[in-house]
Amino acid sequence: MKIYTFKQIQNLPVSIDEAWNFFSNPKNLNDITPPSLNFEITSELPEKMYSGMVITYKIKIIAGIPQIWVTEIKNIEEKKFFIDEQRFGPYKFWHHKHIFKEIESGVEMTDLIHYAIPFGIFGQIANSIFVQKKLNEIFSYRKKYLSEKFK
Repeated sequence: MKIYTFKQIQNLPVSIDEAWNFFSNPKNLNDITPPSLNFEITSELPEKMYSGMVITYKIKIIAGIPQIWVTEIKNIEEKKFFIDEQRFGPYKFWHHKHIFKEIESGVEMTDLIHYAIPFGIFGQIANSIFVQKKLNEIFSYRKKYLSEKFK
């Protein structure tokens, strides 16, 4: 199984409290996801995430075909990081660490994703022509949204 890595760093001109409060509220996932994915959270959500929390979604990644995606919040260190992992969905493996670090101008936020695609060599081909581009699109949208929200 080939494991790929995606990493994005963004500086936000806000306090660690403001950044953490936004990202630890799972309801904000809708806002930071491109509308083209028709992202819909299908589970009940609390105002704040917790370790062990399972979130279910519908998402249209490929050709408008809806897919179910289930993630679990695996680990949280408040105002430092949290990890979500896929339990069921489009990837063979998905581990997403959200890292928050106070800096002089606000908060440095890092998304570090390790993922694998199913279907062996066909999955590797799909990653090179589609998946990497889609992740770049999704996180470019997220970066733009956050830059506008936290001016």
